[in-house]
Amino acid sequence: MVKLRLRRRGRKQAPIYDIVAMDSRKTRDGAFLERIGQYNPVGFPSKVILDNTRALYWLKAGAQPTDVLRSILSHNGVMLQLHLERKGKTTQEIAEALTQHQETVAKRLDRIAAKRQTRLSKKKKSAIEAERKAVEDAKAAEIAAKEAAVKAAAEAKAAEAAAKAAAEAAPAPEAPAAE
Repeated sequence: MVKLRLRRRGRKQAPIYDIVAMDSRKTRDGAFLERIGQYNPVGFPSKVILDNTRALYWLKAGAQPTDVLRSILSHNGVMLQLHLERKGKTTQEIAEALTQHQETVAKRLDRIAAKRQTRLSKKKKSAIEAERKAVEDAKAAEIAAKEAAVKAAAEAKAAEAAAKAAAEAAPAPEAPAAE
């Protein structure tokens, strides 16, 4: 059975997938029949380069897409086009439906991007606020330490002055008289 699925390339933490038609018994990165596109999930929005006509050809020939690839094909309108062709719609009706689908997908991406932007701006604001609070706390701690040092020095001077005054006020002990 032929499957449409992803074939991993790239390096660690930076995957790039080929969209391929291959025998379902082959390993994930094994030999494939045809490469029909590329999928890069890193970044927003993820990038998909797809030959829609070849994907449509393989779907018509009975190839089964994996779940992830089915959502990618649906996002690009290939599954919609296949559905409409099977229902017997004209090419003009299919083209209109595909343009409407692309507009809907573009609006959805804009909404997601706006949510993402507000989330990032909230994170930045909270980070700036936390940094400002940390600086204020550090300044307050520094001022408190200086005040404590000044107070300790004043107390030390007062204690020294009191000791000096006590030493002057106390009579000196007299030496016993010699006989």
